Amino acid sequence: MIQEMMNNTAIFENVINVNGVDIAYQLHGNSLQPTLLLIHGLSTPLTGWPKAMVDAFVAANFQILLLDNRDVGRSEQLDHFSIPNMGWIITKLKLGLSIKTPYQLEDMMQDVVALLDALNLAEVHVVGASMGGMIAQLMAIHHPRRVKTLTSIMSTTGYKKLPGIDKNIRKTLMQKPVSKDYKDQMDYHIKKWQVIGSPDYPYTETDLQQYVESMLQRGMTAKGTIRQMLSIMAAGNREDALSKLDIPSLVIHGDRDGLVNLAGGKATAQAIPNAKLKVYPGMGHDFPVELIPNIVDDIVTHINTNLGGRT
Repeated sequence: MIQEMMNNTAIFENVINVNGVDIAYQLHGNSLQPTLLLIHGLSTPLTGWPKAMVDAFVAANFQILLLDNRDVGRSEQLDHFSIPNMGWIITKLKLGLSIKTPYQLEDMMQDVVALLDALNLAEVHVVGASMGGMIAQLMAIHHPRRVKTLTSIMSTTGYKKLPGIDKNIRKTLMQKPVSKDYKDQMDYHIKKWQVIGSPDYPYTETDLQQYVESMLQRGMTAKGTIRQMLSIMAAGNREDALSKLDIPSLVIHGDRDGLVNLAGGKATAQAIPNAKLKVYPGMGHDFPVELIPNIVDDIVTHINTNLGGRT
């Protein structure tokens, strides 16, 4: 358990067993303020949320709850699950057959809900990015009373006929680090973020190095990534369930996202009644430092406009 002051912002960190899994989390800011829950994506620990973004939300008078999803960061690595044959998995998916996975997105969603229970947080504002957006959508579907407002960023609905990953990104993601050496791991993840990042807002070399380092030091593993990826691959189409939501919803997406095509964001906004869609030109599958103030403002305005919650 860690508690510290950083730039006059209180940070509390702990690991707690919920839903049968050890989940690491952080709380930033004042516990008397409304809680904003941030859920990140595939193989991305809580340090994937830019510090500038977290600080801006705290400055906007929110308590921020961050977590490492299962199998990443300081949360439990579920290595007792075997990794299925990926070739066979892909073949079955192409044939339209169901696949067995170590766990599903719904299990990851239940981790989050159980964490809220443990922290005595009855309802929160939920922001999910990429896979985290999928988890956030499932929270809204299965536990709507826990979600005051929903923001789904660079995510999708699970509809399999939407455009897939760009070929050049897929090729990069299919590669592996040359070795387990730290430098080779760094080189691999730097290349990955360069490829999926925002074409109009490229990272500086120093910023990208620091960003990737913060995630590697927090914890990322190849097997954990595969297990999370399998949960995404096995997920069903959420569009029908999303159409029944009565939660104020904002969808944010970049028009240069090659990992999760903009069509996924548009489908999400179209599926959720009265959802607002904000598209950022030149933004890829990351949070460019230049756009963080605007994105934070979009989310804070969305929340403040819907302080009454459901319509």
